Amino acid sequence: MDKSELEALKYPIGTFIVPEQISKEQRDLWINELEQLPENLSELVLGLDQNQLDQPYRPEGWTIRQLVHHIADSHHNSYIRFKWALTEETPLIKVYKQENWAQLHDTLTGPIALSLAHLRAVHAKLVYLLRGLSEDEFKKGFIHPETNNFTSLEENIGRYAWHGNHHLAHIKNIRLRKAW
Repeated sequence: MDKSELEALKYPIGTFIVPEQISKEQRDLWINELEQLPENLSELVLGLDQNQLDQPYRPEGWTIRQLVHHIADSHHNSYIRFKWALTEETPLIKVYKQENWAQLHDTLTGPIALSLAHLRAVHAKLVYLLRGLSEDEFKKGFIHPETNNFTSLEENIGRYAWHGNHHLAHIKNIRLRKAW
C-alpha cells in the first residue's frame, strides 16, 4: 500500500478545516450531526460479530471495537472541555493520551454496547447544553496545551462533528471493502 492510499484510509473525509466565519447555520448543522452520531454509529456496528469488531479499519490502525470505545472516550473528554470553558476563564485543558487509552482492557475487549450507551448519554447532554448557549458563550473557549492555541466552543463543535464523521467513514469504508 502506497502512502497516498494509506492517507486516504486515515482521512477518508479529509482533515478538519476551521471556517474563517462560523455562522449560526453552520453551528446548527454541526450540532445536528452530533445529535445523530450515536444512532449513526449504532446502525453501523450493531450486528457485527466479534471477529468483525476486532478487525482494524486500516493497516496498523485501531480495530472497530477500539474506534467505538475511542469515540465515546474522546467525546466524553470534549464534553468536559465545553463545561470548563463555560465555567472558567479560558482554561488550559488537560490532554489525555488517546493511544494509551486505546490499549486499555476495556477498549481492547469491552462490549461496544457500553460505549454506545455512554455516547448516547454524553451526546444527549452535550446537544442540550449547546442548544441553550448564547452567542457570547459560543465565543468562549480553552487553550490546548500541546499547541498553546485558543479553541472557541463553536470551533470545537465543528471539530467534534468532524471527528464523529471521520470515524464513521472509517467503519463504512471497512464494511464496504470487506462486503459486510
